[in-house]
Amino acid sequence: MAASLVERRTADLVDRCYAGSDPARLRQDVLPRLLRLVPADAVFFAAADPDSLLFTWSAADEPLVGEAARFLDNEFGAADVNKFAELARSADPVASLGRATRGDLAASPRFREIMAPLGLGDELRVALRAGGSCWGFLCLHRERADNGFDDADLAVLRTVAPHLAEGLRRAVALGLAGSTPARTAAPGVLLLDADGALLSASAEARDWLARLEPADFPAGARLPVAVSAVAAWLARLDREPAERVPPPTVRVRDRFGAWWTVQASRLTGPPRPQTAVIVEPTPPQQRYSLLLGSYGLSPAQTRVATLVLRGRSTREISAELCISPNTVQEHLTAVFDRLGVRSRRELVALALAGGGRRPAGV
Repeated sequence: MAASLVERRTADLVDRCYAGSDPARLRQDVLPRLLRLVPADAVFFAAADPDSLLFTWSAADEPLVGEAARFLDNEFGAADVNKFAELARSADPVASLGRATRGDLAASPRFREIMAPLGLGDELRVALRAGGSCWGFLCLHRERADNGFDDADLAVLRTVAPHLAEGLRRAVALGLAGSTPARTAAPGVLLLDADGALLSASAEARDWLARLEPADFPAGARLPVAVSAVAAWLARLDREPAERVPPPTVRVRDRFGAWWTVQASRLTGPPRPQTAVIVEPTPPQQRYSLLLGSYGLSPAQTRVATLVLRGRSTREISAELCISPNTVQEHLTAVFDRLGVRSRRELVALALAGGGRRPAGV
């Protein structure tokens, strides 16, 4: 492909990342354009909670759809290469299975146990990072093992990934800006069996399921991806010390604009262990990091704003962060401008409300 054509197609793709779409529309706009640059036979695309890195929304092509549970088990329960969470923390967020295994794809349990039986070959995974946080993941698959992803393919994804991540970040920011209080404060409970199948659900939980966007809980899906993700992550707690694994929690926005926290807990006793997934309105304190991160604040600005929301004075922030009071005020002024507020009181009120003005450029 001629260099000028690649550049034009890349520029067109990048433009679509800034259209202010929700994740589902972003996928529809961007992925066809991406596949013209990096051909693939199947794609997995997911939005993630930037704190827990668990999926809040996902979409997959055939033949990946029916294997979601096995991919989750591999992601959270098996030693393997190119885990999404590892890529989210890596210096390079783009990696192919062929390069990670030095061409021996069968060295990966994910390839041997899931991909090869599906007739898939190489895999290219990307952590979508923007503003110091990871907002989602992308995975491309090719069918033929001899048609692996090359350096040019990886280079395209390294160019595109920050812009696609920015699109996801802005989608969250727009969701926060348009958020509304949850209709009920009563938590809901979903009870899952050891295999992750739904056994029962409280009335509050069924009400929550009905409030989800169709993309978050497609017709025919066994469970929303957020529920499956927290349940799969909980299984990891059974194998590792609790202090090494963060609690399985994810925040999800429903189609009416309310934010909900989804978390899992293990129930023991006869005849078999079960999993309780609790769904409840996200409290204001849990929205702070999501709010600050979604508005593209720098790490320094986020640290200052977080301490302000915790009630720290300028002097206390200066001492805790080892920066001058003037620097604290400079960061705080930038935060006010970014979020469209004029004072600490307005910042706190904004965080308690869970939203703000539309992010710059959206």
